[in-house]
Amino acid sequence: MTKVSYLPGRPGGAGTEALPPLAESVDYITSLGKPTAARVLGDAREAGRVAIQPRCGVGGHEEMKALLRELEDQAAPDILTLTIDSHTRLKRFEQALRSLNRAPADLNGYPLVSHGYQRGRDMNESVAAPLEIRHGSPDARILFDVAVASGITSFEGGGISYNLPYSKAVPLAESLAAWQAVDEVCGELGDLGLVVDRELFGTLTAVLVPPSISLAISVLEAVLAARAGVRCISVSYPQSGHLVQDVAALRAVPALARTYLPPGVEVHAVLHEFMGVFPKRRGNAEDLIFYGALVARLGGASKLITKTYQEAFGIPDTRANVEGLRLADRANSPLLGFITVDEERVADELAWILAEVADIVEPVLAAPDTTTAVIDAFAAGRLDIPFSASRYAKSEIIPKRDAEGAIRYLSTGSLPFGDRTRRHNSDLLKGADSTDPVIGSLLTGLTDDINYFPALFREAKGEESG
Repeated sequence: MTKVSYLPGRPGGAGTEALPPLAESVDYITSLGKPTAARVLGDAREAGRVAIQPRCGVGGHEEMKALLRELEDQAAPDILTLTIDSHTRLKRFEQALRSLNRAPADLNGYPLVSHGYQRGRDMNESVAAPLEIRHGSPDARILFDVAVASGITSFEGGGISYNLPYSKAVPLAESLAAWQAVDEVCGELGDLGLVVDRELFGTLTAVLVPPSISLAISVLEAVLAARAGVRCISVSYPQSGHLVQDVAALRAVPALARTYLPPGVEVHAVLHEFMGVFPKRRGNAEDLIFYGALVARLGGASKLITKTYQEAFGIPDTRANVEGLRLADRANSPLLGFITVDEERVADELAWILAEVADIVEPVLAAPDTTTAVIDAFAAGRLDIPFSASRYAKSEIIPKRDAEGAIRYLSTGSLPFGDRTRRHNSDLLKGADSTDPVIGSLLTGLTDDINYFPALFREAKGEESG
């Protein structure tokens, strides 16, 4: 294994060289002769199909390259992923480098900054699909710069969604400023002719996230990104498990874009397949994967982030990832055009979601300074997310599945909802065993809601795959 070196404060990783100018990186990306992620998403939407993308990331360069090649050769995903390791996410570049040189298999992702942009380019040139960076960093400025120099054209995250679900003590003012800097560079790249897809992590804490919370956070991040110059925004949403609710949430994305974003910004809906507890039995897990892909199709998503039948047991192997991609892509078949959803119920759900999002975001957007208003709203609980790791979110809202499995608000905390919205959620939760105030019963109910699909498939606790 060839050791690499890193000079603190001078990103470039393996070569320790300064990064090239943006114009040179744009010329390099053009020279690759492959579509950008934004182009892939646009083409997928125009063709009426859902683009497919896996999750994947390992520490070693050759191992990562081999993984991407195998996924592409065997499953032909539309976009490929570089998941970044946790040291790099937190700007612990020296620790990432030590792990890379000592035992790269110990890293839980690819340390792009430590490898450097030349290796990033080598990675890019080894596959035909465009790459996206997925990470979880509240301050991704250095990582983004190396990604652009590597020729990577899609970058996930935001100042709220990549802070509050992951970090305990990072002030929102810091993460919002850091991500504004990233988005301003996207604006510069757009002026040079390169549109970078900026995917917003609406999945948040991923489990039991009410759709209006997911979408409201994405609206606020999208408004800030568009003001900074971003031209392509992907709004990701975490599959809740309820068909009507999920289809309505995905269809809300273009409606929200028309309401809150300037017309020149291209916006795509993205579905993350179910991120809660997965069934252990392979057949059940595959049923859920295919179900999620159908939801993406019915909801008009431009892209689907796939899962595998090994989700319940940890990090999936390459074979499982390949089969998950193939299975999800089958939902694009023209033979499945007969599958429909109750449009009247979707329209009703969509109207409620849009109304809830408006209640949450419009007081913030009406303030003179949106960034300050976001910070103040979280401090007061007028913005909130469930189960946050951060001291800068109150986490007072409590989600609950209704009798059909849709995610509602058991407690709305200090969200600025009117009586009509609160009453609507209360009415929907009647009969869902949601009124018991005992903490133990509440925790039991939340656990049951999190284990929704294993319970639906009647899998016993501790059951192995079969």
